[in-house]
Amino acid sequence: MANQFKTLETKGLKHGLRVSSEQGLQLAQENLAAGNRPFEILLRGHDNLEVEYYAPPPPDTQKPHDRDELYFVERGSGWFIMGDERVRFAPGDLLFVPAGLVHRFEDYAELGVWVVFYGPRTPKSSV
Repeated sequence: MANQFKTLETKGLKHGLRVSSEQGLQLAQENLAAGNRPFEILLRGHDNLEVEYYAPPPPDTQKPHDRDELYFVERGSGWFIMGDERVRFAPGDLLFVPAGLVHRFEDYAELGVWVVFYGPRTPKSSV
């Protein structure tokens, strides 16, 4: 089976991947510095699963996505907007967003989150 992981130090693992928060943050910041989006895709194409590290500078300008997603907050605190709800977030929190829902982070600094997209894609007309 071909390696489906981003080229990173895998700590001697043959069939998996270990990425530290520091590595994820560094890769996301390198993308941003190069004029790209503020995230790094670390795993893609594994049974409708995609794992990213997301570290946007304010303001967060993301749009609704075509798959359900989980955010694991690693660093930063502030407010998270999900549709018409506004909730506080801090390191250690888990946030779930269903496909197609408008969402974004607000009033934060030094944000770093692990993002897991999963499940079937929602047709674009629904997002």
